[in-house]
Amino acid sequence: MGVAASPAVAVSAEDFPAQAPPEHVLDGAAVLSRASSQELERLLAGFSDERVDARLITVSRVDDDLNLQQLGETLLTRWQPAESGRDGSSEPLLLLLIDSQTRATAVVASSGLGGRLPAELLRSTADTTMALPLRSADRYRQASLDALTRLGAVLRGGEDPGEPAQEEAQALASNIPSREETRDSKAFTWVVVLLVVGTVVPMATWWVFSR
Repeated sequence: MGVAASPAVAVSAEDFPAQAPPEHVLDGAAVLSRASSQELERLLAGFSDERVDARLITVSRVDDDLNLQQLGETLLTRWQPAESGRDGSSEPLLLLLIDSQTRATAVVASSGLGGRLPAELLRSTADTTMALPLRSADRYRQASLDALTRLGAVLRGGEDPGEPAQEEAQALASNIPSREETRDSKAFTWVVVLLVVGTVVPMATWWVFSR
């Protein structure tokens, strides 16, 4: 059983079960549609092919004494058996976390994954791959898919696809006219007005006096 969705209540590690729940998507913030949850559940479950237990956790608000990274690390300690990732049968944990109130993101992994998923990759995935889709809109599904695609590629032995291009952010910025563009637009408007006045007024004057 996952953490209950409650926008008014801050979440701490104590609000989660003592052992890792069977489901891979814990949408405590209720930000994912049913179809998105099912899609992400299948994708997360597929990480078992790489001997990784991957989970996605959304919360509506983190307790004031915690940040999202600390919450993830606490859950790693609680849910991860000590022998996992070594000679034990348990798979090392990979947790992706999203705070829907602040749009904060974090990615944490068991120490047994350190050789496959470096700390810098986890930070970059949280700070860019997940954060960018949330910066301009509530694209929780896209943020999760992009992160899992990037991490999955590395776990399968491929090259890191890298941080996402910031074309979207640039496109949004380009829709806002600059000061120079605004000034040029006003100047052009005045030119048009003067041309109209210079043409219409003489014609109107000629028409009046020619009658």
